[in-house]
Amino acid sequence: MTRTIPIRNPRTGANDYAITPLDRGQLEARCRKLRAGQAAWLALGIEGRAKAMLELCDAVDRHYDAILAALCADTGRYEWSVNEIEGLKGITRMRCATAEEALAEASGGSSDPTLRFQQQHVPYELVGIISPWNYPLILCMIDAITALLAGSAVAIKPSEVTPRFIQPFRAAIAEVEHLRDVLDVFEGDGETGGMIVDLTDTLVFTGSVRTGRKVQERAASQFKTVFLELGGSDPAVVLDSAEPDFAAEIIVRGSVENSGQLCCAIERVYVQRGVYDAVCERVVSRMQALRMNTDDIKEGELGPIIFARQAEILREQIADALAKGARVLTGGKVVEHGGGLWCEPTVLVDVTQDMAIMRDETFGPIVPIMAFDTEDEAVRLANDTEFGLSAAVIGEEAKAIAIGGRINAGGMWINDFDTMGGVGARAEKTAFGCSGLGGTRYGYGGFRRFLRKKAIVIRCCRSLSRM
Repeated sequence: MTRTIPIRNPRTGANDYAITPLDRGQLEARCRKLRAGQAAWLALGIEGRAKAMLELCDAVDRHYDAILAALCADTGRYEWSVNEIEGLKGITRMRCATAEEALAEASGGSSDPTLRFQQQHVPYELVGIISPWNYPLILCMIDAITALLAGSAVAIKPSEVTPRFIQPFRAAIAEVEHLRDVLDVFEGDGETGGMIVDLTDTLVFTGSVRTGRKVQERAASQFKTVFLELGGSDPAVVLDSAEPDFAAEIIVRGSVENSGQLCCAIERVYVQRGVYDAVCERVVSRMQALRMNTDDIKEGELGPIIFARQAEILREQIADALAKGARVLTGGKVVEHGGGLWCEPTVLVDVTQDMAIMRDETFGPIVPIMAFDTEDEAVRLANDTEFGLSAAVIGEEAKAIAIGGRINAGGMWINDFDTMGGVGARAEKTAFGCSGLGGTRYGYGGFRRFLRKKAIVIRCCRSLSRM
């Protein structure tokens, strides 16, 4: 029986789109086609594969308007939809430029002079990707780019919350010779995602810890490796040595990008008591200057909460905090406008570690601020979490670096916070705690996790005697 899934518009609340997931047989056929194309794709070599990926950038430009319109409808925001498309092209070009060095194979001698070895990299034939709704385009491709350059075919299942971009993006892929045989994007829901786990050789999942556990369990039962890019509750620690205006700028920028709907976002702020009042005042001032784009998608800094259930989670977290003694300095409400749901830019104080907003992932434009006295206390509070994705320390550089070294997080920012984590081609970071498993998405490791290593050992002489 054919299934149809209605899709909500985040600006209007109306179900104005629908998708029809593939059944098992259809998905199996599409995956067989991808596997059939992988050998020829690998044979192109790194240079040939990079050429095809750069041609995809050109094809995206040819379909720019359609992809942008779909992303705007999917997410209810304009500026970050533009940034997604430009970011996709930028990451693709950077990865193409570094692929040859990242994928270089080694060879050499050994401790036995009669032996030498060659290190070969064998890509997985078919990599699966299950991606989330907060950055529909860039997060469906950020791992696909490296997997494809490594020589794998790729099957992608984006979130059913934001699927409108899939059709125009598939049209762009179809224009690229060779690539169209090894890259496919499927509409579907969790049931489809489960089948992707079954039908691929390894998989990258980006999303919640809860769903990540299910993906890992399903893959483990089939003895498959999975790479999990999960959530966070990133802390920012502000020292007495920090300049309050500078600290407030970093905190707000790190908290409200994409209306706070991203895994790497400042969600807990710990401020040393000597600058606490000044930092709170300046954070409130900056948050009050932000505008929601309720009337015009191209205006304002804050778009709607894309997923309706996420808006309810924000309401619940704010209510829990207030019930336990927190105070609202600005904002504090999720508001409805024309059927869409927006979260006011919110600052909370008098927060405690037992509040959901300090323990769980927030995914909204909310800044809870707590005072601390000693550096040891700040480290203890920052590490009081199951997560370990990113963090920031703001203050005198040497002391900030020392404190940052004690915080359990894979990405550590000193006097800055880049919510996309883009720090260059070589920087690598792995998630701590429940924020992920399976190595780094960034740097050269982002290529190498899609490769299996084969050591070829060659005897250099005919005699088997080693004497």
